[in-house]
Amino acid sequence: MRADRLLSVLLLLQANGRMSALALAERLEVSRRTVYRDLEALGTAGVPIVVDRGARGGASLMEGYRTDLTGLTEAEVEALLGLASGSVAGHLGLRSELESASRKLSAARPGRPGLRLQQRVLIDGGHWWAGTAAPAHLGRIQDAVLSDHRLRLRYRRGEEAAVVREVDPYGLVLKSGVWYLLANRDGELRTYRVSRVEDAEVLEAPCRRPPDFDLERTWSAQVASFRDQAVATDVVVRLLPGASGSFLRVASDHLRHPLEGGSATLVFPSEAAAAAFLAGYVTEVEVLSPAAVRRRLADIGARLVARYTQS
Repeated sequence: MRADRLLSVLLLLQANGRMSALALAERLEVSRRTVYRDLEALGTAGVPIVVDRGARGGASLMEGYRTDLTGLTEAEVEALLGLASGSVAGHLGLRSELESASRKLSAARPGRPGLRLQQRVLIDGGHWWAGTAAPAHLGRIQDAVLSDHRLRLRYRRGEEAAVVREVDPYGLVLKSGVWYLLANRDGELRTYRVSRVEDAEVLEAPCRRPPDFDLERTWSAQVASFRDQAVATDVVVRLLPGASGSFLRVASDHLRHPLEGGSATLVFPSEAAAAAFLAGYVTEVEVLSPAAVRRRLADIGARLVARYTQS
């Protein structure tokens, strides 16, 4: 652990120039006394560190000294740092590791590569109104996936009764801010939405994972199968007077054609999915077509009136 901290001290100084002992202590979550001991250890090891003690003291590397620990090009470092997702790392319990890796990579190349891209491109894979917290049992499922152990899940789909399933977990996928588990149950590949898992238990039995399993290729095949089975429905909507405009932000994933003349075309996997989504925005938009979606919305409205006007 100390060797890793010494390396972090070295790279922090290389990336930031002169730093106070307090700043180093806060970044490394140790005491100032520990920082001074680490600086002394680096000096003893031959690293040319200049240390000024006192209230305004600090440390820096001798001018001209650098260490290149990665061998990566600036473009490679920029890609790694600029496109790494802090929210994904946080969900997987790896935020501090990502920050540490970013610090080491930034310091290992001159010019602080990656920072320019990080300040100009941000990847936010979440939905507009979705929470940022990880699903309740993601950590336990992740443990099973990484340790190659079987899982016992209590899983609920919609309003159906929860069922218990024992599965061989093959991999986790994050799509549009939603975590999915690819797993084998009774010889058949299944996809489970992690947010619908009510309990997860890592079993002692090892996961029966095919040696040639490829997560990316398998997920692509699952997505293609879903798209082939779904009957895409184009829906034309008109923004109503006084609409706030928030609808188009929320519906951006469904937008096929941009807003033109006050109307927009959206695409949904089915008529039922379109009606269920649009029912929440009756004050924002009116569905112009198809007629089947309008009928479904009218039916939803009638049921709501019947339910909420009961004495």
